[in-house]
Amino acid sequence: MKKRLHILYIPLALLLIVSAVSSAVFYMNRGSLAAAAFALVFLCDVALIVIIAIISRNIIRHVTGIDRDILKTNREEFYNYPEPIVIADENNAVVWYNRCFENELFGDDRVYGVDLGELVGKNVSRLYTDGGVSVKILDNYYRVKARHAEAGLSVVSFVNITHENALEQEAKMSAKTVMLIAVDNYEEVLQNSKESDKAGFRVEIEKMFEKFIESTNGILHRISGDRFYCIIEERHLGPMMERRFDILDNARSISLGERQNLTLSIGVGRGGKTLKESEQFARQALDMCLGRGGDQAAVKTENGFEFYGGNSKGVEKSTKVRARIIATALKELAAGCQTVYITGHRYSDFDSVGASVGLCGALRSMGKSAYCVLDLDNTLAKPLVTHISERCGTDMFMPIADARAAFGENDLLIVCDTHNPDMLDSKELYAQAQQVVVIDHHRMMVKHIDNAVVFFHEPVASSACEMVTELIQYFGGDCRISVAEAEALMSGIMLDTKNFVMRSGARTFEAAAYLRKLGADTIAVKRLFSDSLETYREKSMLIQSAKLFHGCAIATTDSDSPELRLPAAQAADDLLGIVGVKASFVFYMSNGQCCISARSLESFNVQLIMEAVGGGGHQTMAGAQLNCPLEEAVEKVKYAIEDFLLKS
Repeated sequence: MKKRLHILYIPLALLLIVSAVSSAVFYMNRGSLAAAAFALVFLCDVALIVIIAIISRNIIRHVTGIDRDILKTNREEFYNYPEPIVIADENNAVVWYNRCFENELFGDDRVYGVDLGELVGKNVSRLYTDGGVSVKILDNYYRVKARHAEAGLSVVSFVNITHENALEQEAKMSAKTVMLIAVDNYEEVLQNSKESDKAGFRVEIEKMFEKFIESTNGILHRISGDRFYCIIEERHLGPMMERRFDILDNARSISLGERQNLTLSIGVGRGGKTLKESEQFARQALDMCLGRGGDQAAVKTENGFEFYGGNSKGVEKSTKVRARIIATALKELAAGCQTVYITGHRYSDFDSVGASVGLCGALRSMGKSAYCVLDLDNTLAKPLVTHISERCGTDMFMPIADARAAFGENDLLIVCDTHNPDMLDSKELYAQAQQVVVIDHHRMMVKHIDNAVVFFHEPVASSACEMVTELIQYFGGDCRISVAEAEALMSGIMLDTKNFVMRSGARTFEAAAYLRKLGADTIAVKRLFSDSLETYREKSMLIQSAKLFHGCAIATTDSDSPELRLPAAQAADDLLGIVGVKASFVFYMSNGQCCISARSLESFNVQLIMEAVGGGGHQTMAGAQLNCPLEEAVEKVKYAIEDFLLKS
């Protein structure tokens, strides 16, 4: 019916036009031109309106029809689209999803009204970024992206990237990792052995490495008697790290007769952009292992080091070839500079000051201008400083401010008893120096002085004083040190070995014998360690406060005495004499920081404990300074102890 009415619009318009013309002729015959014109215009306007209405209605009807067809096509296309699609409202609730989403992701489960966060995790806002997010749903991975549409709706698409993800994972797992392995005590174990025993020992080593590599698809090549080069894939490194490199334990089970067991150091270069970079990482990791005493593995990446093992005592080297080479190099460096400045670590102890005094005296005896630079107000070796000043004169010690003012471009800086730039007595003096020499016995830390011209580092040495004593013996006949300087070196050795009880090797006694030959009086040295009554009281209070925690004695004090460092260290030493105590940790506050003195017997590595909380040191003697309350520091150390025992 409506269609018929639409057809009548056309004759009606024609009739109006004919009527307009007839009316105009009629009025013209009557002589009324105005009326004829009005009738013509009026009726023509009416006819034009009718024609426009007809055309407009047809256009609207046509466009509406097309739009209806398009919407129908879009709905069908979205619903049948080969990838999952979801539409969510302004509250991120699902209001519609297509057939692929239903069949591929959730089957018959209805997800209408479900929040997008339940589908893609708690990162819904990232859906609207260019990269979207990658999520795992069932056994597939999807790249999920969203865009805002009209009426507060959002269209969310799910692109299946399972295949691409598998290829990416395979590329990561097949990445090559370089591993350098060194036998720490190869020469020492084989020394003075029968050839038949040596052959059997080498066979045991070969079998161990064959078993180690057969579980991987890597290669292993011996590059020298005690060095091995290994390349494996990333997929095999993960299990090794989970087993904490159990080859270290397997190596310790190999021994030659009653001689010491075999130990390994393993440097792993992981995640390098190229194979060459991974090898550089491996070499750095191996150097770090050897610098920390050996018998451990270090994994080096772009982000730093991760250590495994390191619970056994370092292997003492019987040869002194390196000490002779270092002595020659140091003598040549000193001869080519104008003045030598020798410094140590903050709150310098007898070992730091003793090594500085001994080296300063040796260089002065050879005609060089040399000074010991230290903070005279905050040293823990004031009795030694007084003893040397009385016997050798006060001009040997120079305050830090004077040294900084006098330090020139052609001067040499020697750092004793530390290799960490943050622990120096004066970091500003170190920054001024263009030539630096490091002499230290502490286990290597990740952050160390890396621009030293000579880096004499022996983690198996008992003390820095022992190392300086060996150097002095190779300086030549023109080097002579006084009795007081020899006693200074002896005091450092006696302090760090606890009177030759801890960490005392054959070379330690050789150094002590040499100093004794120079006239060092052990009784005079013992008097340097005499305590004041106040120090003894503080030490007794610390020991009394000790409580046991997994075989570790933990002592704390509320005292704010500025002289707590010495009694704290002494209390930590004395606590090891209690039955059942494997390690001791003494906590005290100083200058707003919580300071920790840690000591242990050789079966417990306090260095790893202190490193876990931001400190460092030796296997049996370490420490840390934390910017936190004492109670919080105690909890951190307890957590580190539990973690260490869990991994041991």
